Amino acid sequence: MTRNGNGFGPDFTWGAASSAYQVEGAATADGRGPSIWDTFAAAPGRVVDASTGETAVEAYHRVDEDVAVMRELGLRAYRFSVSWPRVVPDGTGAVNQAGLDYYRRLTDRLLDAGIEPWVTLYHWDLPQPLEDAGGWPERDTALRFADYALTVHEALSDRVDNWITVNEPWCAAFLGYASGEHAPGRREPAAAIAAAHHLLLGHGLATTGMRSADASSRIAIGLNFYPVHPASDRPDDVDAARRVDGVQNRLFTEAVLRGAYPSDVLADFKPVRDPDYIHDGDLRIISTPIDRLCVNYYSRFTVTGTANGRASASAAPTDTGSAWPGNEHIGFVGADLPVTGMGWEIDPDGLRDQLLRLAREYPGVELVVTENGAAFDDVLSDDGTAVHDQRRLVYLRRHVAACAEAIAAGVPLSGYFVWSLMDNFEWAWGYTKRFGVVYVDFETQRRVVKDSGHWYRDLIAGG
Repeated sequence: MTRNGNGFGPDFTWGAASSAYQVEGAATADGRGPSIWDTFAAAPGRVVDASTGETAVEAYHRVDEDVAVMRELGLRAYRFSVSWPRVVPDGTGAVNQAGLDYYRRLTDRLLDAGIEPWVTLYHWDLPQPLEDAGGWPERDTALRFADYALTVHEALSDRVDNWITVNEPWCAAFLGYASGEHAPGRREPAAAIAAAHHLLLGHGLATTGMRSADASSRIAIGLNFYPVHPASDRPDDVDAARRVDGVQNRLFTEAVLRGAYPSDVLADFKPVRDPDYIHDGDLRIISTPIDRLCVNYYSRFTVTGTANGRASASAAPTDTGSAWPGNEHIGFVGADLPVTGMGWEIDPDGLRDQLLRLAREYPGVELVVTENGAAFDDVLSDDGTAVHDQRRLVYLRRHVAACAEAIAAGVPLSGYFVWSLMDNFEWAWGYTKRFGVVYVDFETQRRVVKDSGHWYRDLIAGG
């Protein structure tokens, strides 16, 4: 394939991403039911600014305006998620056609603008009735997810080719059910382990069903990867790195791509929970062949075997091992790298190295970077027409360069999606963190393309 001056081919997919709860708003409009994030955000103390996604950035009501912004940026693809409670309000049973109509309308507008829709079926917004019945720790939730996935696929597969089943099951399972930092806010390590399995089972069941319905659909799963390094060559630090890498990275790739959980991870889990949640045939379903692996990358981990040693949240979502069941006696330390507004260390080489590792360990699997970006404290210019976010621009430029290096080394990388298209509700951080290449004034909902967005537009145009 001929490469351009940036190291990317003419068929390389350049896109931006979002998720339903973070952007749509309209939380009760047109029959949408409540999700675990509605419940979580409404509880005092859960979100730092006490905000919710009830309004978000009104994407539900601003389809034409937002697609026009995407067209201005020259995006070739837009990755969005479907809100499960907007389509199946109770999680199972009656389908809300008004919800499906919204996604049909959004998809049609994208196609009219020459922008390829990439649909994520689950980005953490479990319908609250299913959580009331036990949530992802219960096997039935995986079955209900497969039903919902087929409903959406049937409605949109005539115009959507690219599908992502589950986004970042590590976060949904371990931040949601172990550390409690994300919805539903439970702190039950044994339940989190079962949740991780059932999220993967739901992925496999949905993949099997969609593949049977339309063999031309291109199906993937989205995993968040962190290169993990020991803080020293001490045996306890080296073993801590093995443990965190196992739960964060290998647990998911080995199950999906090789049909088996890593034996060392299962051994680490054993004191917390016996593998009674794994049924015969589950791993065969989970490892149903996919068309590509979606890679979400933000930072790196440096870990120590001492839980309270030089504690730092520079890269980790939590200060302790609470989000890694069976691995509580670990800690995270900084590596003296610059950090984003989230306190996450900036390590573009880590993206290149992670892509190289995946290509080496799982040869032949097509890769796409479906999330990469950074939060910084953006300020609108005095005249209200610009945001000079130089730090994000440099961040993106360096990570795109890392992708080019990976491609040059033989990695089958076919696309890159910046996270995120626009500022939005950033989960437990509410509206205090801005990731977008488009600035949103949360009071007026006005959109302003940032300098990083203009840079990205020029990069795409040059390809």
